[in-house]
Amino acid sequence: MKRIVVLGSTGSIGTQTLDVARRHADELEIVGLAVGTRAGELLAQAREFGVRHLAVGDERLAGEPVADELRAQARGASAGAPSSLAQAMAQRGGGSLGFGAQAVVDLVRLPEADIVVNALVGAAGLRASYETLRAGKVLALANKESLVVGGDLIMPLAAAVDAQRRADGAAPDTGPAGALMPIDSEHGAIYQCLLGEDAREVARLWVTASGGPFRGRTRAELGGITPAQALAHPTWNMGAKISIDSSTLMNKGLEVIEAHHLFAMPYDRISVVVQPQSAIHSMVEFADGSVKAHLGTTDMRIPIQFALSYPARWDAPVEPLDFTKLGSLEFAAPDTDTFRCLALARAAGERGGTLPCAMNAANEVAVAAFLAEEGTYLGIAECVEAVMDAHDVERVESLEQLEAVDAWARAEARAWIAGR
Repeated sequence: MKRIVVLGSTGSIGTQTLDVARRHADELEIVGLAVGTRAGELLAQAREFGVRHLAVGDERLAGEPVADELRAQARGASAGAPSSLAQAMAQRGGGSLGFGAQAVVDLVRLPEADIVVNALVGAAGLRASYETLRAGKVLALANKESLVVGGDLIMPLAAAVDAQRRADGAAPDTGPAGALMPIDSEHGAIYQCLLGEDAREVARLWVTASGGPFRGRTRAELGGITPAQALAHPTWNMGAKISIDSSTLMNKGLEVIEAHHLFAMPYDRISVVVQPQSAIHSMVEFADGSVKAHLGTTDMRIPIQFALSYPARWDAPVEPLDFTKLGSLEFAAPDTDTFRCLALARAAGERGGTLPCAMNAANEVAVAAFLAEEGTYLGIAECVEAVMDAHDVERVESLEQLEAVDAWARAEARAWIAGR
């Protein structure tokens, strides 16, 4: 039985993680749940899964009526739970309930937890990833910013946990030790294509992109794009911020930086290819010209389940892809002149140091402004570039340094937006 903490349990990745846990209740137990603001949904999840370690990121909710119900749940006294479940909860150790960002991070240190699913959105997820690995837990990572902003800190920690897992006999007999399991469909695909292969024989990583809802449009045609139009992703059901990033191709730029860190691959050997059907989730090209492609149904429960089941493969959570109905597969180069965020993110990754942190923070502010109709669609890339140009790049040394750079870049981005 693997015991799981889910950070961001009410978001898209979080709810699908819980669905995987439902389907494999004999393999997975949820022991901790954290949300940002949706305390009512958290309560329902905690009651369903009998979870007593809970956290809410928004401190203001500590005084709301739902907080009393969450406290009762943590004590094992929830009137909403069936009697048998309530009795089982009461027999366990004490529960916990915390409010604020630190309370969310504290859940990763639960002694009973084996795996932490980090599905937090934005740079706020970095400290949770860092502390998960420091605690020696397996990190199932859906938070892109952890590696984009802090890959220089996260990957050495993951290597140390891998070494400890091997020493403890917790690692598989063959393949990666599994301390850091990517949940992204693209990186999960590359991870699986690399199983059993010699990393020295890898010639190129191909990261696939759907192209987003505006594929084929010119810059002139993007001038008046609205948030509603940008949120309409053609294949994936994601949260608002990630959907906007997908439409600007920033999401793909972040994934290039992630791939660089995850697979120790130079940027000149990581390519992005547009694959509109989203049937191929990514590919690995080898020195002899062979290419492995990972294909499957466009459902995030597949990479989530593999991250939790590794090295085993459990029964599929969705209907498999029917190749007789797939039709054709299309490929195209991304248009980085129109969708400049991809080029900006790659440039930030290649320069390295604290520049990806500044780039990411500026993007988060610009996307939020666009969603609030306080900024324009094309202004997202313009804002990111302006902040990158203004940043004095330093070598990454600590979380505190990155948090300071993040704060500076956000202020710089807000000032740029206000001045437009």
